[in-house]
Amino acid sequence: MKKIVKYLAYGLGLIGLLLIGLLTYVKTMLPDVGPPPDLKIQTTNELVERGKYLAHHVMLCMDCHSTRDWQSFSGPIIAGTEGKGGETFDQKLGFPGKFVAPNITPVALQNWTDGEIFRAITAGVSKTGKALFNIMPHHNYGQLDQRDIEAVIAYIRTLKPIEHKPAISSADFPMNFIINTIPKKPQFSARPQPTEAIAYGKYLVTAAGCMDCHTKQDKGKFVGEPFAGNFAFPLPDGSVVRSSNITPDKETGLGAWTEDQFVARFKMYADSTYAPQTTGPGEFQTVMPWTMYAGMSQEDLQAIYTYLQSIAPVTNAVEKFTPVK
Repeated sequence: MKKIVKYLAYGLGLIGLLLIGLLTYVKTMLPDVGPPPDLKIQTTNELVERGKYLAHHVMLCMDCHSTRDWQSFSGPIIAGTEGKGGETFDQKLGFPGKFVAPNITPVALQNWTDGEIFRAITAGVSKTGKALFNIMPHHNYGQLDQRDIEAVIAYIRTLKPIEHKPAISSADFPMNFIINTIPKKPQFSARPQPTEAIAYGKYLVTAAGCMDCHTKQDKGKFVGEPFAGNFAFPLPDGSVVRSSNITPDKETGLGAWTEDQFVARFKMYADSTYAPQTTGPGEFQTVMPWTMYAGMSQEDLQAIYTYLQSIAPVTNAVEKFTPVK
């Protein structure tokens, strides 16, 4: 019996040492995505305009890195706050920690090289080598065309400098260890031609992060069918809004939508007569940044529709909104 206890103690001790070794490796040796590229972007007006389009209407960098007016429907950006950071994603919203969008205006990035910004966007590693939580979908951005990433960097270098220091992000246990395993080396691709409708639509869907919000998640992990919706977003007043099923299922998704209906649903928020309505506690609200996506070109919205219609339909009825009781 004593030998059994002795061997058991040795075994537990060995497991403990291995666990400590593993945690030490994860904490000190990861993330491992390589150094930032030696990159100096040659800025042109065309590149900046492309970056502005992507940052505001496709990749939505301005969605998280600005201040949104949550008293208005869909939380439109408050003019003059572009890039200042501060949007918070914390435990109240179901995240495994408190993650705060940093300031990305030139005053905050003045000591960052283009390569360091490039690595942060595409691989999820900061200037200091710290892993960035994938609320910023660097796993998507690392699949894009490198020239599009360079365009975004060229654009944010032109933002109005704003002196603002948001709170520092922090992850809860065990995410404070897991987060180091998330960054991956990017796998870039060439942006397809618009004539390749499905491939081009897939590229835009990846850039826009459509799957991230329209797939059910639990603590940062996908647990639902891709694009089938039902990802719950708790709102400050206690209400809950859930993402829609955007697969081509005819009953519960977009299968019965025409291309014109799909495009019009976005473009209604870009109409000159549209004015965001004020939303109060318990009234329907959404985190879907309609006013930002509304700035996408009709051609790009059509391509997204074409791609979404090409994926497998999933029957999944979603209770879109549950008001506070």
